[in-house]
Amino acid sequence: MVENIAIIVVVIVFLFLLLTGQYISSLLLTSGIIGIYILGGMPLLNGFLQSEPYNRAASYALTTIPLYILMAQFIMQAGIVKDFYNLVFKLSKGKTSLLGVLTVFLGGILGAVSGSGTATAASLGQVAVPELKRRGYPDGLAGALAASAGSLSAIIPPSVILIIYGVTVQISIGQLFVAAFIPGVLMMVVFSAVTIVYLRIYKGKMTLPTPDVEEHETPVSRYVIIIIAGALIIFSIFGGIYTGKFTPTEAGAVGAFISLIVALVLGKVNKSFITSSLIETTKVTVMAMIIVIGASLFGRFISLSLLPRKIIDMLGPLMDYPVLLLIIIMLIYFFLFMFIEGVAVILMTVPVLLPILTAANIDLIWFGILVSVICTLGLITPPVGISVYAVGGVTKIPIEKLFRTSLIFAVVAAVVVGGLLIAFPQLATWLPQTMR
Repeated sequence: MVENIAIIVVVIVFLFLLLTGQYISSLLLTSGIIGIYILGGMPLLNGFLQSEPYNRAASYALTTIPLYILMAQFIMQAGIVKDFYNLVFKLSKGKTSLLGVLTVFLGGILGAVSGSGTATAASLGQVAVPELKRRGYPDGLAGALAASAGSLSAIIPPSVILIIYGVTVQISIGQLFVAAFIPGVLMMVVFSAVTIVYLRIYKGKMTLPTPDVEEHETPVSRYVIIIIAGALIIFSIFGGIYTGKFTPTEAGAVGAFISLIVALVLGKVNKSFITSSLIETTKVTVMAMIIVIGASLFGRFISLSLLPRKIIDMLGPLMDYPVLLLIIIMLIYFFLFMFIEGVAVILMTVPVLLPILTAANIDLIWFGILVSVICTLGLITPPVGISVYAVGGVTKIPIEKLFRTSLIFAVVAAVVVGGLLIAFPQLATWLPQTMR
């Protein structure tokens, strides 16, 4: 009886705080504290408050976050994103469809290097959208393409979503990173295919550029440096983790070090460079830590309230049909990612679903990849597609125009990539099984 009362009170508090626009960390922390207090009073609450925040913040797995964020900041501050796109622009040689496809794959590469969807989308919005528009792309397609390419960082390692999921479920982050490789490539292929179809539809309406369009002049030596740097960073993350040479944390440290060396070679390192990079890294890291602490207490309440067991009892008939159960869970996730930021959704739902997934014998690594795919789509799905808002903010293209196109990218990718992962789980489980 007490458990039911606690669940009802926490749901009411949770929804109230959510609707009033509170930070997700405050929302999770407040709901968890109230729930634990109702269930066990101050003695139980004091016990958790004294140990849980430290235990979560001191987790070794979370050391990956500041290192990858620092690496992303070094890359962004050094202007490497713009240089990469200028190179893509040159390689396309004016071919409209090739430029769109290369933009998608550039987004995937930058996602692998930076780990920040919003930063990648905003950068592509600044440097890619103007060039796409000059090549005849409609505003909505150019902006949606940049947002979709930027959102790939949610599935392409080093993804903060994968790190948070791995910490919450307590499974290998290295295996999650490796498992995300094939689905990440599939996402890029699907986004590229949608782009080509759109270009065929718009072909008769596109305004071709004038012959005197000037290309950005960048020294060849700079291109050589950023290509070598990008290859080294990607190899250090994927190759190092896959071969067992690096842990995910060590791979992040190596990536950040390489990024700093590249910035030094390019002559970008100064007081402002260091200060901005460290401040932004600290902001993101502290935010992530506070969210994790709040989610930890919220997860403790979920366990004490026996909510997972109650849900398992409700879903009893579906436990024998894991595919149907997964489809329902994915539809719920797709809906949640439309309204709530990805990390928050992971931290709110995984503690509830973990016992259900275990009871249904669902592979947790595979499930994490599937959730990351849905999260990628949430970044470009209305009404809270963060990547779309990032692109809209830097390009001034109306948000509704961007969402009309980005929603198509999201739906097609959800059906194709999500369907393939459910039909062929080996797409996510094969590579981790071959790791050393």
